[in-house]
Amino acid sequence: MATNMPKNPYGGGPSTGLQFPPYYKPTPSVRSRNNYFPSSETVGKDEMRISFIGSCPIPQRRDQAGTCILVELGNGNRFFFDFGPGCVRNIIAMGIPMQEINDIFITHLHVDHYHDLAYLVPFAPWAGRWKMPLRVTGPSGRTPDLGTKAMIAGMKQMLKWHLEAFDSCPIGDGYEIEVNEFDWKDENGICYNKDGVTIRHWRRSHTKDGASAYRLDWNGLSFVWTGDGRPDDLTVKYAKGVDVFVTETQADLARINQYKYGLPEILYNYTIDTHHTVPYAAGYLFKQVNPRCAMLTHLEFDNDYLNEISADVRTHWDGLFLYGAPDVIVVNVTKDEIWHRQAALPGFAGQPFPNPTLLFGDPLPVATGKGVVPQPRLPREQQQEQLTRDLEIDPKKYYPPDVYREPLTKLENPQEVDLIALAKVMGIDISKFKK
Repeated sequence: MATNMPKNPYGGGPSTGLQFPPYYKPTPSVRSRNNYFPSSETVGKDEMRISFIGSCPIPQRRDQAGTCILVELGNGNRFFFDFGPGCVRNIIAMGIPMQEINDIFITHLHVDHYHDLAYLVPFAPWAGRWKMPLRVTGPSGRTPDLGTKAMIAGMKQMLKWHLEAFDSCPIGDGYEIEVNEFDWKDENGICYNKDGVTIRHWRRSHTKDGASAYRLDWNGLSFVWTGDGRPDDLTVKYAKGVDVFVTETQADLARINQYKYGLPEILYNYTIDTHHTVPYAAGYLFKQVNPRCAMLTHLEFDNDYLNEISADVRTHWDGLFLYGAPDVIVVNVTKDEIWHRQAALPGFAGQPFPNPTLLFGDPLPVATGKGVVPQPRLPREQQQEQLTRDLEIDPKKYYPPDVYREPLTKLENPQEVDLIALAKVMGIDISKFKK
């Protein structure tokens, strides 16, 4: 018998494949082993669930929104890493109310990594997130005007017309944004440390100073998202031995791209060689970091590219390798298991009912059964000329008489909501929210 035959690197048995280790199996919380059905499973108390909400750099596609990774922990905590264009629609389809989106960690200020913040900032408060500030964490820049705080301030200025227009509605404290800007030069600094969760960061080489990677550690489990950038030694150092290591890649296929899209070969090569990680480099990083599971996202998920990317990665890495693309790939992680599926999203995804404490406070005023709606801060009478309103058509001209209702143009002060009746309509037990 030949002695130079290749060997499964994990030493597995027949029918187990060449890359799947013994721990590649469903975690105890998994109900459907082929697909994740939103809201059908509870993350186990010693489990982490990672969902690739958006997985594409440019252009957005029907099956690939801008980059966004959701990490859910068994202690109930939820974190978003990057918040690219189109991610909100997938978050809602994954069963998470828009009002509950929070704790967003931005790797860098390329717009494909934070675009949907501009949608979330006005619409979540309009939808009732009146009692909780939005928490955003991100790096500083070389100068104050190049950091996350400046980006948020600039975004608010860009949204000024929108925010003031919505101030004619109940907004409460919904526009408040807590910005945690850390020093991009701080090596392995802590930017979050609460509820047993620690999130650290380090600089990445992505053409401009102010790009960062993140590592989350909780309960003996760990996750790294490098964000965009060139392969670097700090990532090897601080990601070493992580459970799930996620980096980005751009295929080293400039000539094929030129054939397909007319993008000049030199332009593509210049971009990836100054900004990104090619699959060969990703495989090299995987080998140095040696995670339990190595993953790629932030790539064009073209079927004709996948075999090439996988082959490039395998030049260096023979361990468990999975794609965090297309959108809504879900990975469940425990100390003993890792399982990989894609979510099955509904064709029509309605907005789930949020935790009512975001609307009416924590604890809920269940003693009185009445929730108070915030008063508008800028009624339309202060923002609009009377002449413009006088041009409106009288509703009696288009409402049939038997369904006519008097237009509601002013709220009572105080404007109350019957919480008991609301809970009954929504079919929820409001007492479970009582402390």
